[in-house]
Amino acid sequence: MTVDLNADLGEGYGIYTLGNDSEILQVVTSANIACGFHAGDPIIMDKTIAMCKKYNVGIGAHPSYPDLHGFGRRDMNLSLHEISCYVTYQIGAIHAVAKKHGMKVTHCKPHGALYNKACVDSALAQCLCEVVANIDDSMIFIGLANSEMNIQAKKKGLKYAHEVFADRAYNSDGSLVSRNKEGAVLHDKDVVVKRILRMLQDGKITSLCGQDIDIQADTICVHGDTPESLAFVKSIKKALQDSDVSLSTLTNFIT
Repeated sequence: MTVDLNADLGEGYGIYTLGNDSEILQVVTSANIACGFHAGDPIIMDKTIAMCKKYNVGIGAHPSYPDLHGFGRRDMNLSLHEISCYVTYQIGAIHAVAKKHGMKVTHCKPHGALYNKACVDSALAQCLCEVVANIDDSMIFIGLANSEMNIQAKKKGLKYAHEVFADRAYNSDGSLVSRNKEGAVLHDKDVVVKRILRMLQDGKITSLCGQDIDIQADTICVHGDTPESLAFVKSIKKALQDSDVSLSTLTNFIT
């Protein structure tokens, strides 16, 4: 069994830092890099991609709604045309910085509220897939496991990866529990590791209300802004290695 371990990184802004990017990048196999609309800026993007190159980590665009004040976690009433333009702009920025470093953007994973809405909104998911296809149809589209995102990616003929979340609770329909609800974000690394191993070995996850649901995992996400993120990725990597699960960037096994 082979799986990717990713983290959302490059999420500082100006003089403000967030997370332990330099240490996390020594553990994960892929990074989803903020493109300036929910976090990040040109200097942080440049620094993060340089570290990805140093540690041989796959580079992904992490576009969002234009919502710096809300960290991209607030829904916004935008047209599909507006979203298409905003996402195109962000992916283009990451592509340019990656090219400067002789690197290639290998995947795209929408962020926050944009991601969550695309999980259930087929028109929005299709819009995002079309943006990716128009920019570089060799990019892998990352979407929530078994969601509308991957359904539309398959229809579009894109490569896609089913994503699971180490540090988030699930609803019984397979969606993520709203961050506004108690228990939505997990903080116990032992619980996190146990859940991840069950996802991989049994293809199951227990929802917040106690119901078992089917799940498929190609890539495991840890949020870089979670205080325990570094401990999480280290513990997950060790548990996977102990269970004979190989860790690799998506391009090595998603075809």
